[in-house]
Amino acid sequence: MKVSTLRALSPADGRYADKVNGLRDIFSEYGLIRFRVLAEVRWLQCLADEAAVPELEPLSPVMKDVLNKLVDDFSLDDAERVKAIEATTNHDVKAVEYFIRERLGDGPETGPLKDFLHFGCTSEDINNIAYALMLRAARREVVVPLMREVRIFLQSMARDYAGLSMLSRTHGQTASPTTLGKELANVVARLERAQQRFRDVEILGKFNGAVGNFNAHAVTYPDADWPAISERFVESLGLAVNPYTTQIEPHDWTAEYSHALIRYNTILIDLCRDVWGYVSLGYFRQKVAKNEVGSSTMPHKVNPIDFENAEGNLGMANALLSHFAEKLPISRWQRDLTDSTVQRNLGVAIGYVVIAMQSTRKGLGKLQVDEETIRDDVSGAWEVLAEAVQSVMRRYGIPEPYEKLKALTRGQAVTEELLQKFISTLEIPDDEKQRLLALTPDAYTGLAAELAAKIGST
Repeated sequence: MKVSTLRALSPADGRYADKVNGLRDIFSEYGLIRFRVLAEVRWLQCLADEAAVPELEPLSPVMKDVLNKLVDDFSLDDAERVKAIEATTNHDVKAVEYFIRERLGDGPETGPLKDFLHFGCTSEDINNIAYALMLRAARREVVVPLMREVRIFLQSMARDYAGLSMLSRTHGQTASPTTLGKELANVVARLERAQQRFRDVEILGKFNGAVGNFNAHAVTYPDADWPAISERFVESLGLAVNPYTTQIEPHDWTAEYSHALIRYNTILIDLCRDVWGYVSLGYFRQKVAKNEVGSSTMPHKVNPIDFENAEGNLGMANALLSHFAEKLPISRWQRDLTDSTVQRNLGVAIGYVVIAMQSTRKGLGKLQVDEETIRDDVSGAWEVLAEAVQSVMRRYGIPEPYEKLKALTRGQAVTEELLQKFISTLEIPDDEKQRLLALTPDAYTGLAAELAAKIGST
């Protein structure tokens, strides 16, 4: 039955449904079943290639094609059939096994194959592989490309505005100037590192039976090197093997994955809040869409809604990801089922991340830098040169430089005239005095422009 998005319980399937379409074939019930079928079929193919299992002969080209098509052509109708079988079995993984048996049909090769379907497996062997493949696919196909897109856009902005002087604010108070490009470059560097840490999280899989000891495998084929077979199989799927587990893969890597994504999201929240503030200061204006409404009652408003949307959804994602990291590595004795229902929400968390990243990218694309406002703000802040003057005084041994500038500037308006009068009294080399007298707040940006211009080039 098709359900209207207007009746969806989750905004990921309602209001924001179109934003997460790239995740549906990965994290939906259809996606989970599809990856389970893949795990079962690939294990059967692995066993057929093993000389240690002589009862299974190598697959013929025809049977290889049949099995590959089960995976490659898996359809929504196939998933519906699995669910129909599950209605009878009341076991989701066993329903996948029966579905494959059904699709294999009756033939000279299919008898032995059916006997070795799900050989030595516990349901968690199939499930942990499925979820590992799901999270790997989401990272590679959806999340990392979005991360790259946001970072490249910010990097371009950082270079474009590398030399645009901007007043800093520490504790909300005026501070030594920077440039708009350098502040964006700071974010680029943080996101790049966080993205790399996320990409580097090793995704593990286990395939070692009911309690992780190859019990059924070893009693059936005692001479086979089951740890080596298992390792080859898991690695053939693009995963790293976890050789020491209970019935379940302990999910430590899922916690690492979640924590890495939380750290990335937190940087993005920081960016969204800063941009929100700069919009409020007038440093950024937002491109106006003719028919959009900023406020239901105040016609003049153009609200920074994309950054607010992103911040809210990143918070939702982090709440779920934090629960995954804290809950999933904990299981009573060799296995309990509390992880099962939690893992079904992995796609929800990734969905919130994707929604937030799209909103961030959309918001960044609507920004217009108001260079005049930014320059006016910094050019009148003569008090920021107190740091420069007292630092030069230190070089030339003038006593108590900090204290003298503190007395001159703290708690009162600092003007160009006041500062230059003070500089004129300093007993320092004349060329240094002239250099300080010529210094303006907008020129006091250190190496900010050079640092911003280089971002992403190393």
